[in-house]
Amino acid sequence: MPISFVLRRLHVIIHDIIMIASAWVLAILLRYGWPLEEEVVKTFWMVLPIVIITQSWIIGYQGLHQGIWRFTSLPDLTVILRSVIIGSLAIVLILVLVNRLDTIPRSSLLFYPLLLTFLLGLPRLLYRLWHEHSLHFLLATNTRKKVLILGAGTLGDRLVRDMLRNPHLGYQPIGFLDDNRRLYGGKVQGIPVLGGIEQLQTLVYSLQIELIIIAVNSATEPQMRRIVEQCENSQIPFRILPKDNLVTEQIPLQSLRDVAIEDLLGREKIELDWHKLQEGICQQVILVSGGGGSIGAELCQQIARLSPSALIVIERCEFNLYQVEMQLRQTHPDCPLHAYLGDITDAKLVDVLLKRHQPNLVFHAAAYKHVPLLQGQGREAIRNNVLGTQILAEAVARQGCRTFIMISTDKAVNPTNVMGATKRAAEIFCQTMNGRTATRFVTVRFGNVLGSAGSVVPLFKTQIANGGPVTVTHPDITRYFMTIPEACQLILQAAIMGQGGEIFVLDMGKPIKIRYLAEQMIRLAGKIPDKDLEIIYTGLRPGEKLDEELFHCEEKRGQTPHPKVLLAAHRNPDLPVLQTHWELLRKSCENYEETNMLRILSQIVPEWDRKI
Repeated sequence: MPISFVLRRLHVIIHDIIMIASAWVLAILLRYGWPLEEEVVKTFWMVLPIVIITQSWIIGYQGLHQGIWRFTSLPDLTVILRSVIIGSLAIVLILVLVNRLDTIPRSSLLFYPLLLTFLLGLPRLLYRLWHEHSLHFLLATNTRKKVLILGAGTLGDRLVRDMLRNPHLGYQPIGFLDDNRRLYGGKVQGIPVLGGIEQLQTLVYSLQIELIIIAVNSATEPQMRRIVEQCENSQIPFRILPKDNLVTEQIPLQSLRDVAIEDLLGREKIELDWHKLQEGICQQVILVSGGGGSIGAELCQQIARLSPSALIVIERCEFNLYQVEMQLRQTHPDCPLHAYLGDITDAKLVDVLLKRHQPNLVFHAAAYKHVPLLQGQGREAIRNNVLGTQILAEAVARQGCRTFIMISTDKAVNPTNVMGATKRAAEIFCQTMNGRTATRFVTVRFGNVLGSAGSVVPLFKTQIANGGPVTVTHPDITRYFMTIPEACQLILQAAIMGQGGEIFVLDMGKPIKIRYLAEQMIRLAGKIPDKDLEIIYTGLRPGEKLDEELFHCEEKRGQTPHPKVLLAAHRNPDLPVLQTHWELLRKSCENYEETNMLRILSQIVPEWDRKI
């Protein structure tokens, strides 16, 4: 046992030694009474050192000293019982060898383990009770916020435990509300389940609640909307404990935050095959292009968690690269990181970096994606999204990288804008590359991600903060939405499953009306839509359509081992024709013939409707 550990836990070790000695003394007194006869005293002093040394060594070996008393629980009791039983048997064996148990009463050997279990366990239990419920609890009661918790499941249980263990943080749990009627009248960690969510208004007033916390393990979109509406109507501050707290093992009270728009989408928690992900990423060299963007940065965080042998990030925006590098070095300091300022259309840079690091997997997230902006920037959209993909993909194939994962978009399906057409062309190029080299080319397609740079959510936040109005292009416009972490986790899952040539489509759930999104964000800001903040409709922008699609009509939907990752049975392109088009596209780009470039792009992507 290290000296530093002994010094840190010396008070616990001394306590346990005293309890061992006390248990033996009481065991002898229970047998002989007081005062002890001279012969018994002589035997007592001979045996006591044997008992203390033997039992202390067993307790130390079993790790009882390492337990933190304020968190004493059933596992600690198990360690105590195991230590006492093994120690008692060892003591009996030693005493048999020393004096064949001569003058040692057998009844004392039975009393001893019972007494020692009690003396070791009771102080630990009392300390925990004191820390959570007794005087320490009562002293802080007057200064703490009265909290009502919505949800008496696993999240609620963890939350209350944290409140009881840390009363100095200022939260006093008063009760639970839960729609599960079987829980009514019961208690969780000693805190009563008072009824259903519909009783919120009444109980907030009668119990003088100061804070409401939503701790719901699983809820559909209508259920979560109803809960949030009840909280808003109570006019009491409310917070939410995210569902991902169950996965990350974060301290609940540190995870509390305001309700965000993604909480109202009612999306099911994604279950990943972490074993497969670990196998596919751990000790592999991973390269991420566009690593400073919304998707790229989160991909880097997810990959860094899986212990790659090296993570290479390429990003053309200096500030974004600086940000992602600082974040990765802070959150994953042990991850070997190489951050490069560069452009994927720079063929020489791409070749040098691939030769230098020889990545196993390449995640291609670099792309221009702003639909209205790219409508008037056709050459730059094609140069980056199409020719940039070609440069990177061909370089990857030359280096013999194992897998190339291209990140696409639902706007590539029956595109009505330049951005969507360029992403569909990039999909087609990756399909033609697969099978021609040892590299597996995989495409992952999904819709909008909440909170990404340039998306509607940050725009709405800014408009709401400025007092409105909130602008929506059309009252019936819908989009698929997913959170950035969800999308990146499923990208990784698809990358590990891919054998080459697939187009994986992420299950985005049901499309959501942008008007609904705006209304909910206004309500979360404590305002009433069209009363406190006006919603105005500006009309569809160039290249924009009312509804996005995830599958082309000629793409058959297939299943994969993961329920949230679907497979699009893609169309087979005409390779010789495409090669001709690609060469013409490259020459037109060099000569800055934008009109010709768009014409060639429409030949590569014949379903592109340029009239919209």
